[in-house]
Amino acid sequence: MKKYLFSILVIAGFAINSYADAATSPVDKVANEVKETVKSVTTEVKKDVKKIAKKVVGAKNEDIRIYQADNSDGKITPETIQKAFEKVGFYMAANNGMNFPFKRDFNNTYYDVYNLAAFYNKDIVAQFIKEYPTIGLFAPMTMSIYTKKGDKTISIATLNPKRMATITGIPADHPGWKQLDDMIHKALKEAMPNGKFIPYTAKQVDVKPPLTVEATMEMGDDWEDAYEDLQNDFESALTVNGFAMPAFNELSDEIEDSGYDFYVVYSVCKIPVAYTISKNHPEMGAYAPCSMYIYKKEGDKTVHFGIHHVKNWVHSMGLTDKEELKVLNDAMDKFTELLKKVTAAKK
Repeated sequence: MKKYLFSILVIAGFAINSYADAATSPVDKVANEVKETVKSVTTEVKKDVKKIAKKVVGAKNEDIRIYQADNSDGKITPETIQKAFEKVGFYMAANNGMNFPFKRDFNNTYYDVYNLAAFYNKDIVAQFIKEYPTIGLFAPMTMSIYTKKGDKTISIATLNPKRMATITGIPADHPGWKQLDDMIHKALKEAMPNGKFIPYTAKQVDVKPPLTVEATMEMGDDWEDAYEDLQNDFESALTVNGFAMPAFNELSDEIEDSGYDFYVVYSVCKIPVAYTISKNHPEMGAYAPCSMYIYKKEGDKTVHFGIHHVKNWVHSMGLTDKEELKVLNDAMDKFTELLKKVTAAKK
């Protein structure tokens, strides 16, 4: 392109000099024409450069969406946001302020406001659950609500249903995703009437499947007592290994004719993970607390467990920092190991 532009300029110079040598030649007119030609070519060059730059940068990251509003008067709070989400039909399974545990465990916080919340709509979940039990990976789905120290804005970070479709393996064209997306938009607008989506610029990191951690175990016909023992063992293992359980939902009790003897979802998190990742990535609440399902279908003796892998965090947030990767992978390894022990003890 530079060579092309240089050639035009050389030709332009030659033309001007030639006409200048002739007394009767309209030099000014020719110079203006050449000037316009150069201007036109320069404009085209700029357009081409922008196109090339866009390709180099890559596609826009749409995994995580951040909705932000001015909050100079402080009237928007995690509590008002919860009321707005409930108003449009979401059930808030959790809405926990994280500054207290951050200060308690690390004597520090990077935010004036930082909440992790979990929410879902049972009617939308019911559209998926009979055919696609992996919906429990995002039932509840999650969000972070935050204001950085000294800022006058408040933000909500949520995961795009398109990414949920990829992780769960549920077809992206399932009508339930569109309904969920519309409902989230409605809730955000209700919570922050003057808010808007802001660009999310994290460069995605390629990761290899699987995107979930799964396990199974067998349970006999008299499953009620065995199920109660399983819950006690699992919850004890969470505590011993330093995991918190901010929410617990029995979807099989809420959804009529679900087809399951039991279907429960535990919201699971580790405070050190939340603290470390949120320092530079407040949007991490789009993935935390993690939802882990446990279910057994009616007439089936197999119990299924599933949780999304932290490599999804790495992919969507573009995580490359060694400390961040270590705390994430350590937590994932520990959770995977406790899951193996709990299910192995019942076989």
